[in-house]
Amino acid sequence: MRVLLISANSETLYMTTLPLGLNCVAVAARNAGHDVHLLDLMGNGNSASIIRDAIRKHQPHVIGISVRNIDNQNMADTRFLLEPVRDTIALCRSFSGAVIVAGGAGFSIFPEAALRYLKADMGICGEGEVAFPALLQALELKKNPSGIASLCLPGSKVQGERTEGGALGALPLPDPSLWTVPDDVRAEIWVPLQTRRGCPMRCSYCSTPALEGTRIRTRPADAVVQSLSDHVAAGFKNFYFVDNTFNLPPKYAKDLCGAIASAGLAIHWQCILYPGFVDEELVRKMAAAGCLEVSLGFESGFPAILKNLNKRYNVDQVRAASELLRKHGIRRMGFLLFGGPGETRESVRKSMDFADSLELDALVLTKGIRIYPGTALEKVARSEGHIAGGDDLLIPRFYLARGLDDWLDPMIGEWAADRPYCMT
Repeated sequence: MRVLLISANSETLYMTTLPLGLNCVAVAARNAGHDVHLLDLMGNGNSASIIRDAIRKHQPHVIGISVRNIDNQNMADTRFLLEPVRDTIALCRSFSGAVIVAGGAGFSIFPEAALRYLKADMGICGEGEVAFPALLQALELKKNPSGIASLCLPGSKVQGERTEGGALGALPLPDPSLWTVPDDVRAEIWVPLQTRRGCPMRCSYCSTPALEGTRIRTRPADAVVQSLSDHVAAGFKNFYFVDNTFNLPPKYAKDLCGAIASAGLAIHWQCILYPGFVDEELVRKMAAAGCLEVSLGFESGFPAILKNLNKRYNVDQVRAASELLRKHGIRRMGFLLFGGPGETRESVRKSMDFADSLELDALVLTKGIRIYPGTALEKVARSEGHIAGGDDLLIPRFYLARGLDDWLDPMIGEWAADRPYCMT
């Protein structure tokens, strides 16, 4: 079948993001024998003409629309990002009679609600590398697709059980030839790669367990190195490992760093570290393998708030991790998340003092926590009356502990004004 896959994301929060998941799905569909083309709308001003031209050129039987973000997760300046995606789907309908399938990380958090809003024909929930080729085969053979696991149809629940997926080694890595990046800027672009899926930490607000499961599944290190090598040959040299916890499992992280260093690729990369499982051997290997910067999401410097967010580390572990990264020359971007359950003026001030003591290279300050379905935070928010009974949370809702409205914004603003490394 002829397939057009469209990445509808145009949100550039902190960095321009290439459509990693859609690239992997494209490779899986291509490996299944389909004629696949990928269209990335990031940075393209006139989406209507680009979509029209792509549809006229490729005459697709199926159009897949990837939804990366539902909103920008910013309570102070909330932007709901599904409206332009719905417009993209409407444009596709005006140019083509192809079956339109929605998917992606954002869609998978709210599959039934998002499908209703977007008015696509159907959707794929969760990992699409297996489900989407199965759907294409059913459509090609004119079979009823309703039994395909992870398929979402209008007016019904997601088909089958939402499982944690199979071994990552059986699923494709991205093809560098599918990135629509001009040759002259390839050396500056940060290419997303994922070496593992799943997270067992169960932070109270996090949607990752619903998307990827709680069991960590890793890719073979040699496959990751081969993907890096393929990208380097294509002109890329900067990479962002998007795994939620690069340092879990610790042995895998160390082995992967060793394999990258041994390959001698001369690359640079960033990752996300969970603050509780960091030792000097890991950080030394990360630096030797080309790690330049780490996102260290410690969220709070107050023990009671860390406990309420179900964080499995303490402030001493955060401090130790930060110092190891500094010692080995790896930049540290920290994150403070204000307003969670139990937040008070004292806990905010203690968190600010703690962040100051780390002497970070950059610090992102966020007020309010986006509430996702199925999380512990949703239960707290509903029990405290922050969310109406029938609210499916597709329209962004944020948790902010009561009693903070009058003073939290001024306090954050005044503190950040004297610290140029802070971002709000």
